[in-house]
Amino acid sequence: MTGIEIAVGYVFVYLVRKARRVGGRADREVDRVLDAGMDQLHGLVGAKLGNDPALQRAEEEAGAGRDVPSERTRRRLTDSLEDAAERDPDFAQALTALVEQVQAAEKAAGGVSASGRGAAVGGNVDIRAEGGSAAALTMGDVRIGVPAADPSRPGPDHG
Repeated sequence: MTGIEIAVGYVFVYLVRKARRVGGRADREVDRVLDAGMDQLHGLVGAKLGNDPALQRAEEEAGAGRDVPSERTRRRLTDSLEDAAERDPDFAQALTALVEQVQAAEKAAGGVSASGRGAAVGGNVDIRAEGGSAAALTMGDVRIGVPAADPSRPGPDHG
């Protein structure tokens, strides 16, 4: 993942947090250093992109309660930021520095999060399956081999 893609993720998280604050649902334990870095990052991106339709669409999606941008909005915002960074090396350098600052603050705060059915891990994960078994960080119903009989339904000998 490039620095631009990471910046897009942080910008969207900022927009989600902003929308939740307006709606009165903000987390009470938001780390101030992380918040300040994200404010700066959004300010930099907002000042550079201005009324860019991709940024406006990201704001709409965040305001509508999405936790992540749609794939199309993410791509469009990534393209807009990449274009701006290619045309303005000072902006690219400032963007990279702020992304690194926010990443460091997030790591220091133990910043991992997930929503819905997602799983967040703040370190290494090693998951293995051996001998015809199944393994995953999270897993729904899994059947390997012959399905077990359903005890709620009697078989031909019991019914």
